[in-house]
Amino acid sequence: MLEMERNVHTFLGCDSDYQSSDLVLFGAPFDSTTSFRPGTRFASAAMRNESFGIETYSPYQDRDLSQIAVFDGGDLELPFGAPEHALEQIERFADAVLTDGKIPCMIGGEHLVTLGAVRAAVRKYSDLHIIHFDAHADLRMDYLGVQLSHACVLRRCHELVGDGHIHQFGIRSGDGPEFAFAKTHTHMHRFNFQGLEETVERLQGAPVYFTLDLDVLDPSEFCGTGTPEAGGVRFTELLEAIRQVMRLKPVAMDINELSPHYDQSGASTALACKLLREIMLYRLS
Repeated sequence: MLEMERNVHTFLGCDSDYQSSDLVLFGAPFDSTTSFRPGTRFASAAMRNESFGIETYSPYQDRDLSQIAVFDGGDLELPFGAPEHALEQIERFADAVLTDGKIPCMIGGEHLVTLGAVRAAVRKYSDLHIIHFDAHADLRMDYLGVQLSHACVLRRCHELVGDGHIHQFGIRSGDGPEFAFAKTHTHMHRFNFQGLEETVERLQGAPVYFTLDLDVLDPSEFCGTGTPEAGGVRFTELLEAIRQVMRLKPVAMDINELSPHYDQSGASTALACKLLREIMLYRLS
């Protein structure tokens, strides 16, 4: 069992001790491979700060964060400019949490951080499936000659879990080879969440990793991201899709790609906080 003290600065309502907690929240403030506009390294700190602008109570679920036990382990100290070392640290932390029988829930960071947590999850669950909400396919073999990039993260995950184990929703951007690869190697659902209900039914009983790239949302609702893509889903659509995924009781989860300073109003950060609250409450229901 890990020996961890409470983080001094926690996400709203996530102040239980480690031993008694079912879910462990932690930040991975890393954006060294961001291909367009950087800034996701500031997401976890911003979300902790702004979380106190929302309520612990969810009117969507009639439940409160005070009813569940979540430990906030703070942010990992990740080496800027060294993606493999950063991924190793994320993997070690997630592996320790999983070994202790708890659920790791990571706040990114750019989407590459998902690879570290997936490496840990697939070690424990060899038949792991990944449910991926995103605007971007993230299936490039490399980006500008580099294979460890947020543009390649699901391709690297595919190398771990294999064909038919990645289920993608909301995808509306990528190059031609990515979409060609998806036709034979992943289950890609373009533009929205059509097919999600059937996917959830099919995966009942299987170990699932859930990764949420917030740019799946339309920029009119969520502009605080480095790679906004027109034509995204609405908040209420995403919330319902999350509710469905949580029926599978994911073994590990992440939420990523908030760049708070691109939305000076703070609305994007507040939206991300609200979604994280709902994810934690649904998962521990």
